[in-house]
Amino acid sequence: MAIQSRPAPKLFMVTSELPCPYLPGRFERKLVTELTGANAQDQYELLSRAGFRRSHSIAYRPACTGCMACVPVRIVVAGFQLGGSLARIRRRNSDLTLSITVPRATREQYGLFGLYLDQRHGDGEMAGMDFRDYRAMVEDTAVDSRMLELRDSSDTLLAACLSDWSSDGVSAVYSFFAPQESRRSLGSEMILRLIDVARNDKLPYVYLGYWIQNSRKMGYKSRFRPLEAFGPKGWQLLP
Repeated sequence: MAIQSRPAPKLFMVTSELPCPYLPGRFERKLVTELTGANAQDQYELLSRAGFRRSHSIAYRPACTGCMACVPVRIVVAGFQLGGSLARIRRRNSDLTLSITVPRATREQYGLFGLYLDQRHGDGEMAGMDFRDYRAMVEDTAVDSRMLELRDSSDTLLAACLSDWSSDGVSAVYSFFAPQESRRSLGSEMILRLIDVARNDKLPYVYLGYWIQNSRKMGYKSRFRPLEAFGPKGWQLLP
């Protein structure tokens, strides 16, 4: 009689508590598991639909004591319509060219990344990352990852976004952009480009990571509608 082998169960661990980077006075914990082996992409797709995110070869989601403020959100691509301030952002950036490449770290990206951190997140956990750290963030992946770049007419890199591809969508892992170009609203423009890419590839969702209702840093995500949030009842549209 043939005996069918079964994959080993996933090992999940909970991290120790650290100060929350978004809500003062609170602490964060994460539920984490490693993405490895031939089934890493399949594992990642299942976990992302359950609200997990990826960093390097680790999938994680919040597991904070007494707090559920971090809500996974995703844009429903088929229902998205460009209008209002987002339409103005699109017109403002019509001169930019998008390219999609394999996840390879470059010195040019790292220079922009450092400038972005200095201006926007100088006190964050990524401050002080050297090029080796940045390269690990970009290239240490066991899933289908790609780098999106936005350049102006002089071929200057203005924005980049490390992204993951799955069978049901595109996930924005980490994006950064030229802080001196605030008039362009490049963070929102990159999300618009992700929506374009997902629509072109016939993918139903753009995963934006976690949204916190009372966090100014994450408020921009609620501008992209229709937006679904993951909770006890699964994915549901936000009002």
